[in-house]
Amino acid sequence: MDFTNPQVAAPTPFRPTSSVYYDAKVARAFFEAFGKSFRVAAGTTVFVENEKSDKQGIFTKPINARLFSKPIIHRMYFLTEGEVQLSAGGKRIDSVGVDNVFGEMAVISEIPGTTMVSARSATAYAPVDCAGFSLDGLETEAGLNQTPQFALMLMSVMFERLRLLAARLAAREVSEHARSGKMEPIFDAVTLASLAEKLDRSTVVRFNEGRKIMTAGQAGTTMYIVLEGRVSIAINRLVVEKLTAGGVFGEMALVDQSPRAASAIARTDCVLLSVNRESLIALVKSDPAIGMAMMRCVAGRIRYMNSLFQ
Repeated sequence: MDFTNPQVAAPTPFRPTSSVYYDAKVARAFFEAFGKSFRVAAGTTVFVENEKSDKQGIFTKPINARLFSKPIIHRMYFLTEGEVQLSAGGKRIDSVGVDNVFGEMAVISEIPGTTMVSARSATAYAPVDCAGFSLDGLETEAGLNQTPQFALMLMSVMFERLRLLAARLAAREVSEHARSGKMEPIFDAVTLASLAEKLDRSTVVRFNEGRKIMTAGQAGTTMYIVLEGRVSIAINRLVVEKLTAGGVFGEMALVDQSPRAASAIARTDCVLLSVNRESLIALVKSDPAIGMAMMRCVAGRIRYMNSLFQ
């Protein structure tokens, strides 16, 4: 597939809507304060699909000029000039313009202090001269430690990608043999105990096996953290996630105040921690690690749902 020719890939018919929670001025201030400026010429491939980082060094040159001579470090970008086209699996999936963020998934998957190395889920190509600011994992973590509430804005950007994928899944026929994903818990036992202490005990709720916890399309006023039991997340009859203790669901509608993108059913008797919007914002502001853990969870969901189309 020739990504240097923007005419090759057909544009996707699916376009995410703008998040009401996203503020371009706030995003630019964050990137400018904690990151570095960048400028690339027309025809530059900023990063390539499936590219893995070695988690060292800094952004120095366009990836096509340093692939074999410089360390590859994932960075996410805020555009102040130009346009970037995103392609995956040989198809155009999105176009990113001024005041928007891209490339965040690979960076978020590697912070804070994780040993895992993530891979890019798309190729980013600049058909025109571009400029802006960029952040690597360490710079992002430093920024979030000082302004942890910015994690909610980054999540809103990622939710746009996730809702796009959910809409595509809901519109297609579901195979009886479609795969479901078992997501790794994002909160360990110690963190779960700490969260339960920080929140009012009245937020602990119970659901019997087989009971529907939430329904796609409904307004969402709470998110849930699994304390005990197992929960299935489904889109158009396709089970896309299987959660156990430490798993989180329902946060998308809570953060960006939009309808539920999926349904949830108790696979066993469950004990859940119910968190409202006010409590979530307070938690993220008080503990940056919570926001970063949730962002990694969202990145994992996007990667898994992308895999369903391959």
